[in-house]
Amino acid sequence: MLNAITLAKSSGAEIPVGAVILKDNEVIAAAHNLKESLNDVTAHAEILALREAAQKLGRWRLEDCEMYVTLEPCPMCAWAIIQSRLKSVHFGSYDANYGAFGSAVDLRPLAGSKLQVYGGIMEKECNKILEDYFDTIRH
Repeated sequence: MLNAITLAKSSGAEIPVGAVILKDNEVIAAAHNLKESLNDVTAHAEILALREAAQKLGRWRLEDCEMYVTLEPCPMCAWAIIQSRLKSVHFGSYDANYGAFGSAVDLRPLAGSKLQVYGGIMEKECNKILEDYFDTIRH
């Protein structure tokens, strides 16, 4: 999670979310949000990390991989994660408005997914990054 937090902090003008994918406890993909920079609605940290991992491994099925992300994935990202067959997702901040792994909705039952989800990992640190960002843009 520390790697994901570092990525979130380095996201500049983007909403600070970082995502890291591990295989056999080694980082194989890492990204932060680039939606504004790329003018791409799909350029969320999770999607970019999934793309990088798939390219690195030469396959889209990532059943032997785990993701660490600073914010609970939104429905778009959650569905991509489910489809990628990731073994597990570990997230920091819960997202009551858009979180799709239990906070606002849980998409796993819809897909019959066995994805393991662990929330609240370094939650205080992840919350602070988001709070600081939104305090800055609102003032």
